[in-house]
Amino acid sequence: MTPPRRRAFAATAAAMAGLGFGIPCVIGTYHLARTGDVWQFLGFPTYGGGPFERLGVQTSVPLMLAFLLVCAGEAVLAGAIVRRSSWAPAMSTILLPVELAFWIGFALPFGYVFGFARVVLLRFQPTSTRRRSTQSLAAERTTAGSTGSRTWITRRA
Repeated sequence: MTPPRRRAFAATAAAMAGLGFGIPCVIGTYHLARTGDVWQFLGFPTYGGGPFERLGVQTSVPLMLAFLLVCAGEAVLAGAIVRRSSWAPAMSTILLPVELAFWIGFALPFGYVFGFARVVLLRFQPTSTRRRSTQSLAAERTTAGSTGSRTWITRRA
């Protein structure tokens, strides 16, 4: 179980990446579909001129929509992390390579920082946290009593 502070930071990282890249992606996709040119933000091409184009993969509306789908998945993941969904840590790890492909392909800055931070916060716990949770589990087992067919577990404070 991920501690609340780590979970909050992981959800924030997921939301920042999902919305921070997703909202400009909507604008960029609309602009590309309307004009045929890559949208410029503060003088920089938002989703063009990166390694994708150097490899011969031109920025297109379907490619942008695929990235928008990944961004939407990340925003949903942020909500799942907040709701403590059991599948959120695994989905976070599965989503990372797909995100990396787009972040690198479009030459987007800082995406990998949010992605790796999210995965590390959800998947890896410090030793002291693991030790504490193991000790509390052992305390629960020693205080468990059996009454008839039911087992009652009391927690120590």
